[in-house]
Amino acid sequence: MTKFHVVIPARYGSERLTGKPLIDLGGRTMIQRVVEQAMQSTAESVVVATDDERVSASVASLEVRTVLTSGEHQSGTDRIREVASQLGWDEQTILVNVQGDEPLIPPLVIDQVASLLYKDSNCEVGTLCEPITESQDIFDPNVVKVVSNSEGRALYFSRAPIPWNREHFPNSELVQHSKWKRHVGIYAYRVSAISRFVELPASWLERTESLEQLRFLDYGYSIAVEEACETIPPGVDTSLDAERIRELLQTK
Repeated sequence: MTKFHVVIPARYGSERLTGKPLIDLGGRTMIQRVVEQAMQSTAESVVVATDDERVSASVASLEVRTVLTSGEHQSGTDRIREVASQLGWDEQTILVNVQGDEPLIPPLVIDQVASLLYKDSNCEVGTLCEPITESQDIFDPNVVKVVSNSEGRALYFSRAPIPWNREHFPNSELVQHSKWKRHVGIYAYRVSAISRFVELPASWLERTESLEQLRFLDYGYSIAVEEACETIPPGVDTSLDAERIRELLQTK
């Protein structure tokens, strides 16, 4: 069995949605729903990493550990590194970063991304992708694309439409959708990779595309990529996203 821990970074002060972890989604806070999904995975433990006591209080009734982390962290990865340090996890421990705004994340997907680092011991990072089914998404910079090689390792991530179809673009009606992949923002890491990553300066590629995962590629890390075994519902970035999730929950 794949052994791993789930860490859920949950910062209270979101730029676009203040107090995002605590918004109500059908009678449960968002962070409660994320935790409940993660607890259905096969993870050895689920840890909420937050900078706010209100978030900790929200999940106090659940069988989950909370770690209060610094409010100065620039990213969820920095917050996860602090958790690993506080809890004394060794360098080979595998962590899955489940975003705190993914209230419908399928538990099997969490297990899947962790398993990637067991399948390929030479990779220290694993992530997932999904087929792009709408032409406009290929050209949407908010939809991150990923291309990988024949061994299932990432070649590049971009907001641009990669690969570029020289014969058919920009006539999106001619696109064969299944060939393009959308990157899904769930990651598995070995603690050793996170520890080194946060010490590295942001690379030019990372700054240009505003994609943190490019720092790994720029510094020579291999990232295992696999198509998600289940469709992953959208996360919550705005109040409109939250309303859509409420509607989905009502239909279940």
